[in-house]
Amino acid sequence: MNQDWQNFLSTQGAHLQDGIAQHFADAAAERVATRDGTVRCDLSQFGLLKVSGEDAPSFLQNLLSNDIREVTSTRAQLSSFNNAKGRMLASMLIWHDGNDYLLQLHHSLTEQIRKKLSMYVLRSKVKISDVSAELVCIGIAGEHADAALKARYSTLPQQAMDVVVDGEDSILCRAANRFQVTTTPQRAIELWQALSDLHVVGSPCWDWLDIRAGVPFVQAATLEAFVPQMLNFEVIGGVNFKKGCYPGQEVVARMHYLGKASRRMYLAHLMDATEVKAGDALFSTVSGEQSCGAVVSAQAAPAGGWDALVVMQLASHDEATVHLGTLQGTALRFIALPYPLP
Repeated sequence: MNQDWQNFLSTQGAHLQDGIAQHFADAAAERVATRDGTVRCDLSQFGLLKVSGEDAPSFLQNLLSNDIREVTSTRAQLSSFNNAKGRMLASMLIWHDGNDYLLQLHHSLTEQIRKKLSMYVLRSKVKISDVSAELVCIGIAGEHADAALKARYSTLPQQAMDVVVDGEDSILCRAANRFQVTTTPQRAIELWQALSDLHVVGSPCWDWLDIRAGVPFVQAATLEAFVPQMLNFEVIGGVNFKKGCYPGQEVVARMHYLGKASRRMYLAHLMDATEVKAGDALFSTVSGEQSCGAVVSAQAAPAGGWDALVVMQLASHDEATVHLGTLQGTALRFIALPYPLP
């Protein structure tokens, strides 16, 4: 995280933990504002890797699950980097920065994935650098997000994954009434102040929006725990089955063409849990003493309790009550995802 930006957030009342704004004043009120109002938040829970050089397109095409040729100056995409067994090392959001590519992934994996990707460079004309301290990402979400940004930018992206570049700023549409602006630290300070009419909220509020949207981000606690289909990645546009080889491609393709996922990701609410975190085990009477799945990500919900993305056996979801931690733990109540599953 850029030190000037971190210092600025501190002057704005941010309560920082590991460089991430957890909340500003009242965390519970911020969650309600995220659900009911229009908010702005820092996105330092994500790191940014820049992949540059004339071989960058072919380099990424050979390593990631999506077709990098579909990333253009006006389009972003979700993708994953997997090991040879098809297990996800990282999930990421990718867009152009001039002729380079920016890969946004969970901050807990940034350095590890930079090193892992660098192992594949060999003689390729590619440079991979961590630019998390050079750029700032700000999230704007809510009913009036579009109007708030139109006061500053002449053109905005209209559809999910559309990108508009305005000078030093890249504006990415994540969903209806939800945008992400990537810019320099100084420009970020100016934008933050220009959006002073919007509620200011901590980074976990943005993560809650991702959870409710059914969009997962692999983090250190879930490293190599899931193949892409377990996280519904082929449903939300993170896998291309026609692009050719990449690490784990055979496993991912075989599951798609010859079988089906035995586990899927679902959206759930846990009303009485004290804490829910990524990697927590799940249990059901169908699986007995063996875990039937795990938490992908979780955040406190505006109305109380926790909302979480969870991966589990289909039978446990369909035929049993699922519990957190043990068979006597908090029961999960499932909520419909905003997209259909196969």
